[in-house]
Amino acid sequence: MFGQDTIPISKPLKHKFKPESMKATMMAVSFPGLGQIYNRKYWKIPVVYIGFGALIYGAGFYSKNYITYVKAYQDFTDNIPQTNSYLKVISPSVDQSTYDPVVYPKTYSPTLYSYYKDGMLRLVDYYKRNRDLMYIGIGAWYLVSILDANVDASLFNYDVSNNLNITFVPMQMTLPGGFLGAGFGVDLKVTF
Repeated sequence: MFGQDTIPISKPLKHKFKPESMKATMMAVSFPGLGQIYNRKYWKIPVVYIGFGALIYGAGFYSKNYITYVKAYQDFTDNIPQTNSYLKVISPSVDQSTYDPVVYPKTYSPTLYSYYKDGMLRLVDYYKRNRDLMYIGIGAWYLVSILDANVDASLFNYDVSNNLNITFVPMQMTLPGGFLGAGFGVDLKVTF
């Protein structure tokens, strides 16, 4: 009969992952989302890229419309009849002879000309401002993704258990002038 083995077989110890915040930060700086991969927070990667995608899409949309309205404004205010890209942005239901002083110098209305000219200029400013805000947003989102990787690595193994207790205990306090008085102190106990 075989005897029982007297040497216990120990299980190999699992290495507890502890990310380094500097490494996570540098990885997030080198390529967006890489810091989140290093921190093993895989669910954050789509959030990072959806944010970048939305901001890049917005920047492209506003940039395209900015270019369209700048060209339309330039063509509307010049004296060359062949340049007419403004017809793409002004409703086709409006009669061109009522607002175009170059092609129809005798029938145009100066009020309608000013109305469309000012409207195009307002839209140029609107699309330029929002395009620039999208570019700022891309930079801010990049910094937020870096900050997220850094904070996540720093707080990865932070203990949020119920082992932290705060109690208020009475204590004797020395008052100015050497007198003793009663007071309350705060005691923080951490149990492991």
